Amino acid sequence: MITKNEEFMKKIKSLLMTFVAVIAISLVPLANIYAAEPTIQSALVISPMYQRIILTPGEARQMSIKVSNPNISERALIYSVSVGSFSQGNDDSDQVDVETVSSYNQIMDWITLDKTEGTIEPNNTDVVDFTINVPESAPAGGQYATIIFRDDTSKSTNGAGNVNIESTAQMASIIYAEVAGKTVNTAEILENNVPSFLFTNRLETTSLVRNTGNVHTDAEYMLQVWPMGSDEEICTNEENVDTNLIMPGMERYYSETCNLPAVGIFRAKQTVKIFGEVSTVEKTIIVCPIWLLFLIIFAVIALIIYIILRAKNKGKKSRKSDD
Repeated sequence: MITKNEEFMKKIKSLLMTFVAVIAISLVPLANIYAAEPTIQSALVISPMYQRIILTPGEARQMSIKVSNPNISERALIYSVSVGSFSQGNDDSDQVDVETVSSYNQIMDWITLDKTEGTIEPNNTDVVDFTINVPESAPAGGQYATIIFRDDTSKSTNGAGNVNIESTAQMASIIYAEVAGKTVNTAEILENNVPSFLFTNRLETTSLVRNTGNVHTDAEYMLQVWPMGSDEEICTNEENVDTNLIMPGMERYYSETCNLPAVGIFRAKQTVKIFGEVSTVEKTIIVCPIWLLFLIIFAVIALIIYIILRAKNKGKKSRKSDD
């Protein structure tokens, strides 16, 4: 005759077998699905989008930017040109500030445009020339400005003689200049973080660096991930290291991501470099979905109950045999 304890133990065994089956299924690799991001094309096309140059005090540097009208219609493009400042925010969004002016934007006063407006027919390109007259007293280090192109085509007159303003687009070509002289190439790596435990398969590492010098530079970020006990990399950008330009006096937050298998234990190594500073962090990462964590907890509790009940049953059988 089967006792209630024996029946309960059979149920516990069945649940444990189910748990093992679920674990086995979860270890099957999952396919990654990527959705294409929509792109938006501006009416203006300018080239180059940025220029990095080294200037010498007292020189007059001649430069140019191309602006194109890619439309295949008969509509001409009317544009205006101006000079703006340039600065970045303390994050990884690459937002451009063309209004805030600091000591690193003195170059704005050194730039002279050959024209401030123009018209481009469809499928044609115009050229805007400008001169950077560097004063003898120019401070050494970084200087930044933007050449701003504004699409004024929508400012047209309708049949009643009124002005229609539909929308206005503008783009900027960034000038990253370094004035020769005594430059300071120093920086601090404030954070370099790699998580140790993940509930999802998306690994995100972060870092925060500060440029304490007086000239811009590229911070470099390298992330490598391996399965535990293997040298075959799951993620790596070793041959094409990510970079992030950081201006003087600025802090920049940056993140790297990697899609890992759904469950497992991995090794990760992140290296951050800026000027002569290098920070390397290596971590063991456990990937365990929240549902799997609950199953493990349940399995442990069930196993403990099973052991206790089994011990009790043995004790009862032992007493009966003694009787």
